[in-house]
Amino acid sequence: MNPSADQPQLALCPSAELAEAGRAWVWDVLEFGFPARAFALRFEGVVRAYLNRCAHVPAEMDWQPGEFLDSDRRWIVCSIHGASYEPADGRCVGGPCGRGRLIPVAVGEAGGQVYWYPSRDIQPVAFDAPADESPR
Repeated sequence: MNPSADQPQLALCPSAELAEAGRAWVWDVLEFGFPARAFALRFEGVVRAYLNRCAHVPAEMDWQPGEFLDSDRRWIVCSIHGASYEPADGRCVGGPCGRGRLIPVAVGEAGGQVYWYPSRDIQPVAFDAPADESPR
């Protein structure tokens, strides 16, 4: 996914943190204003990122923190039902995900740093925002 020049970029992690077909970088985002998690991994030399949500059942997929790839390090696999996805584009390649695909998050890499690009639907979590106070 190629971000446009006018999108703000947010630092995600140093490039060195993402080894080829290794552990993913997981971070919190808001999807349509609701908390969600996303992950970024390096596959065939390119950083790819998706929401951490299976297309079959909306559940987080990593079988250990940051571990998304199968034992052959070839497919992204949902730890719950075994749905398998192509890392390059997030499309389902096997299991109960049918014709589904993972929801991509725009990422880029420059100067030894990985960046992500918020979209209309996927925004950063504002950790310094005041808590919503409800009446008692």
